[in-house]
Amino acid sequence: MENVPSADGASTSGDGTGPGGDGTPAEGPYSGGDGAGADGDPGKSAASAPKKPRSFWKELPILVIIALVLALLIKTFLVQAFSIPSDSMQNTLQQGDRVLVDKLTPWFGSEPERGEVVVFHDPDDWLAGEPTAQPNAIQTFLSWIGLMPSAEERDLIKRVIGVGGDTVSCKGSGPLMVNGHALNEPYVYPGNTPCSVDDQGGQFTVHVPKGSIWVMGDHRQNSRDSRYNQSDKHHGMVPVKDVVGRAIVKAWPINRWGTLPIPDTFDQSGINTQSSAAASLSVAPEGVVVAAVLPVAVWRRRRGDRVEQKVDQRVAAGRR
Repeated sequence: MENVPSADGASTSGDGTGPGGDGTPAEGPYSGGDGAGADGDPGKSAASAPKKPRSFWKELPILVIIALVLALLIKTFLVQAFSIPSDSMQNTLQQGDRVLVDKLTPWFGSEPERGEVVVFHDPDDWLAGEPTAQPNAIQTFLSWIGLMPSAEERDLIKRVIGVGGDTVSCKGSGPLMVNGHALNEPYVYPGNTPCSVDDQGGQFTVHVPKGSIWVMGDHRQNSRDSRYNQSDKHHGMVPVKDVVGRAIVKAWPINRWGTLPIPDTFDQSGINTQSSAAASLSVAPEGVVVAAVLPVAVWRRRRGDRVEQKVDQRVAAGRR
């Protein structure tokens, strides 16, 4: 908005004298060019009048732009909405549910944990042959800025079963084992068995490498997850770098609103033994060195004591 010119530049009478005629200004408010006085009297300056506020329609485009920028920032760095495209996570999630995904904590180095429900990019054509939605331009734009669930149909959602260093196995119909501990899985779809008895990947023992996760759907007999992608370039693993974030809330429909906590079965004692083993491996070289050097040091100490004892005996004999 342009600044209103100040009335300071308004001139007085042509001879430079005030109404008093002696070259000094007359008492009372200074008379501006428009003759408006202070307090609404004649002689008040136009510059002191209150500014007229912008109309709503002029403010609306600015408000819309600010809202779009904020939505884009939130979607990029904080939270993003996703729509559930299949039944692979029943009954935890139903097809058509909308979930909110936490994208903030990965920026601080947080990695997926066992039991979390995560959204991740397709690691290696897991969705090959699946129909792909064709959103219109408006849907694409709104999903890009985060005002609608993501239109990116190359994302999947599964539950994290194993993290780097874990051993995960299925034999028979279950239970599913992680680091030798059986999981009690109340979230598995009713009527399903924790493990699938087939020769396509349902029976397995895998070791999850660092920087990867092993994921499975809650609808075990209706989920094409890590088990059935072991022939891909990642051997069924999902690289941590491909994880978009953790699904934390079921936001829609409203009657299904709720959080997605980590089940208690992943907190059982001993399931983290792989972490202790990894720690032992990390200090193994130092342990080997200590184990090798300690007997030698003890032997040298005892040998030194014996030599010193013999010397003392000889000195004592020479004094006799």
